[in-house]
Amino acid sequence: MQYMVIRKADATSESDTFPSAELVQAVPGAKWLRSSADGGLRMRRRDGQWLYQEGPFDDVSVAGFSFIEAEDRRAASELAARWPSADAEGGAVVEVREAGCPGGCVGFDTGAAPKHAAWAILLRSDPVAEQDFEPPAVVIDIMNRANNAGVAAGIALSGEGLRSTASGARVKFSGGKPFITDGPFAEVKELIAGYWALDAASRDDVIAWVKSYPYPNPGDMEVELRKVAI
Repeated sequence: MQYMVIRKADATSESDTFPSAELVQAVPGAKWLRSSADGGLRMRRRDGQWLYQEGPFDDVSVAGFSFIEAEDRRAASELAARWPSADAEGGAVVEVREAGCPGGCVGFDTGAAPKHAAWAILLRSDPVAEQDFEPPAVVIDIMNRANNAGVAAGIALSGEGLRSTASGARVKFSGGKPFITDGPFAEVKELIAGYWALDAASRDDVIAWVKSYPYPNPGDMEVELRKVAI
């Protein structure tokens, strides 16, 4: 099984010095995000209209993420507990989430390097997503087609949905020692339900893609745009 390991944001990750060279080397293949002050944008769809909030955000929740293979939640949590203990002076928090879109939307990773700049689109969670709502098959098919079209156009680099925190865990470090807590977690506003990474010449191009994507939920929703540092 595949799991996403999310390095939760904090004051350290919102600084210009994050991530450190040591952290990048210790977690190969991770996607590290620039601070929310550096081009961060939240887009909220309310009653069919898009609203915008520029960063920085007081409640920023994601500093970076990577993927691991593990037999189950326990094994994934134990792998996450090996996170570099020096990160955040021994006080980092990482979240373990089972990868996979409820309903079977296919995750993808082209492995391609961006020709312009890489942006992460974080799909913010909500109570419906935390119930592992499965969209109808026709909706999943439309999403898969949109993802494939993005890949063919050289825009979409990767993307994956996440299961609810009921199958996840959280690893909090104190003094460099890990403490594991199994989900579910109540603070829905701090969670994400999936992500995409795009190659875009400008943030406006990312905004246009976000507005055109056929999301499974036709109602109110929110995404967060962040520059990918590495």
